Amino acid sequence: MASERIREYAQGAIPGKPFYVRFVVPPELAEKAYEALSIARQTGKIRKGTNETTKAVERGQAKLVLIAEDVDPPEIVAHLPLLCEEKGIPYIYVPSKQRLGQAAGIEVAAASACIIEPGQAKDLIEEIIKQLNEIKVKAGLAPAKK
Repeated sequence: MASERIREYAQGAIPGKPFYVRFVVPPELAEKAYEALSIARQTGKIRKGTNETTKAVERGQAKLVLIAEDVDPPEIVAHLPLLCEEKGIPYIYVPSKQRLGQAAGIEVAAASACIIEPGQAKDLIEEIIKQLNEIKVKAGLAPAKK
């Protein structure tokens, strides 16, 4: 049943992007997301890796989820956009899992990460979510509830 929902969900995918990508994120917004994760890592609380991110989303703890677009195989993160939408948690696609890992403070790539407590990145995260909601509305998707 879950794979059927993911398949239906993937029908709205963007050409040239992995099947789980539902909207295009401008490069400058992705840069802000890396910055917010880095600031939150230093002054707040984050989770890194798909398992930790998934748990935080399921528990409703995540304030913003970052999902890398260059994940192979893509099924590793394919469930996250759908789960985030079900929970009303904002999510953003970033181009590089390597940069995502660096922003999360680890020496290896990270397929996904999330911000639990924004710390000093609170205003930046609010700005990112506002811009994300505008992008999602233009793409014909529902904005995040949180």
